[in-house]
Amino acid sequence: MKKHNACKVVLITMLIFLLLTWILPAAYYSGEYVDQGRVQMGLFDLFNYPLTALSYFGYISLFIILVGGFYGILFKIPAYRSFLDAIVKKAKGKEKLVLSIMVIVNALLVSICGVQIGLALMIPFLVSIVLLMGYDKIVAGFVTVGSICAGLIGTTFAYSSLSVLLSSFSLKFDYQIGVRFVILAVSVILVIFNMLMYIRKNGSNVKIEKKVVKKIEEEVVEEMVEVRKPSKNSSKSSSKSTKTSKSGSKNTKSSTNKKSTKSSKSRSSDRKAALKDEDVIVVKEAMSENDSFVPSAVNGKHKIWPFVIFLGLLFVLFVLAFISWGDSGFKVKFFDDITKAMQSFKLFGFPIFAKLLGSVNSFGNWSITDLFLPMFLVIVLLILVYKVKMQDVVDGFVMGAKKALAPAVISILVYSILVLVTYHPFQLVIYKAILGGSKGFNIVKTAGVALLASIFNADISYAFQSAVPYYSSIVTNTENYGIAAIIFQSVYGLSMLFVPTSLVLMATLSYLKVSYKDWLKSIWMLLIELFIVLLIVFIILTVI
Repeated sequence: MKKHNACKVVLITMLIFLLLTWILPAAYYSGEYVDQGRVQMGLFDLFNYPLTALSYFGYISLFIILVGGFYGILFKIPAYRSFLDAIVKKAKGKEKLVLSIMVIVNALLVSICGVQIGLALMIPFLVSIVLLMGYDKIVAGFVTVGSICAGLIGTTFAYSSLSVLLSSFSLKFDYQIGVRFVILAVSVILVIFNMLMYIRKNGSNVKIEKKVVKKIEEEVVEEMVEVRKPSKNSSKSSSKSTKTSKSGSKNTKSSTNKKSTKSSKSRSSDRKAALKDEDVIVVKEAMSENDSFVPSAVNGKHKIWPFVIFLGLLFVLFVLAFISWGDSGFKVKFFDDITKAMQSFKLFGFPIFAKLLGSVNSFGNWSITDLFLPMFLVIVLLILVYKVKMQDVVDGFVMGAKKALAPAVISILVYSILVLVTYHPFQLVIYKAILGGSKGFNIVKTAGVALLASIFNADISYAFQSAVPYYSSIVTNTENYGIAAIIFQSVYGLSMLFVPTSLVLMATLSYLKVSYKDWLKSIWMLLIELFIVLLIVFIILTVI
C-alpha cells in the first residue's frame, strides 16, 4: 500500500475539504465581498469533479503519461543506459557537486521560466542519475521537489507564475528583483545543505550495489564452466563406477567428454552471440526497488552521441520556449517576429510553414502541450538511429505509461480539489476572518492568508486569484504591495514542499513510491530553516 500512499493522502484531503463545505459558508469577491450562504458539496460531486478536472486540466495528466511513455521507449535502447553510465562515470568522486548543480539548474529554470510542471520531462532522467550514483529516493526528492520549490520561493522572471500578483498589485515585472534573487540563492543553499546533511546521516548504497552486481557476474561465469569442470563428488562417483565396472569405462568417459564438449561449445557459442548482439542485455543487475527507475545494465560499447545531441537540443528548446521574452516580460521582439515571418512566408503563393506547422506559439508563449511535438520528433530520431523494433517501441511506451499512470491520477485528484474549492468557495470566509477590518499591513496575517490560499489551490494562479484581489481591497496602502507579493510567492513555494495539494510533491512521491510520512520526516528541518529565513527577510523589508 506504500506505493499508493500519496493517492490516499490526497483523497483524505479531498474528504476534509468536502466537510468544510458543510461547515463554512461560501463567498466570493467581485469588486465587493458577496456572501453566498452555505453551498454544500454532495457525494455525487465527489465523482463528478474528477471529470470536470479532467476536462480542464487533463492535458497535464496526458503530459505526464507521454513523458512516461517517452522514457519507457528510452529504456528499450541499450545506449540510453550507456549514456547514463557515462554521466555517472564523469561524476565519480564529484557526486555531491553534481547533485548540487542539479538543484541549482532546476531552481533557476523554475525561477526564471516558471516550468514547475514542465520539469516532469526531466524528472525520470534526474532520478536515474541520482540512483545510479548510489543515493536513495529521498535524495532524488531533494533534487527534484526540493529544487522546484526553491525556484518557486525565489521566483524572479517567470511571468506565468507572477501574472496575477503583477496585475492585482499593479507591480512592474522586475519589482524587488534584488530581494527575490537573494531569497532564491538562500533557498537553494538551504536545500543543498539539508540534502548533504541527509546524505551524511544516511550514507549511500554505492558499495552494496557494486558487490551484488559482481556476485551475479561470478555466478554467470560459474554457470559457463560448470560443464567443463565436474565437481569433486562427480569425479569420486565416476572413480567408484570404474572400480565396479572396468569394462566399458573408456567408452563411458569418451561419450561423457564428447557430450560435455558439445554442451560447453554450444553454451560458449550462445554466449558469444549474446556478446556480439548490442540489443541483448548480457549482465542483469540485482533485483531491487530501484529497478523500475534505472535501465538494466548492458555490456559492450554503444554510441551515445545521438543522446547528447538530441536530448541537448530538446533541453535548449525547453529553456528558450518558456522564458518570458515578449511584452509581458523582457520585451524582446525577436522570437515574435520570427514566428510571424514564418507564418506569413509563401512558396509560390502557398503559406507552406503556416499550413505545415499549424497553430504555433512563439518562444515565450509556450505551454506544456507545445512540448508534445518536440518530444515526438526526438524519440522518432532516436528510434531510427538505434533501429529499435516497432514491437519494442510499443512495449516500451506501454511500460512507461503504466509507471506514469499513478502520478497522472494524482494530478487529476489534486485538480479535483481545485474544482471543489472553486465551486464551493468557503476559503474567502477564512481570509476575511484572518484579515478582519484592519486596513494596515501585517506580516503574520499576510503570510497566513498566503499559506491557506496555497493549501486550498493547487495551481499558483488560482492560489493568488483566490486571495490577492480581496486582500488588496482590505490592505489599501500600495507601498506595501511589493512586500506582500514577495510574501505570497515565497509562502506558496514553501508550502509546495509539504502540503498534500502540491502537485509537484504528491506526483513525484507517487512516482518514487515514497510515503508522505517519510518525506515529512526527511524535510522538517528544511521547512523550519526556510520559514525562519523568510520571516527575517519579511521583517527587514517591512522595517527598511
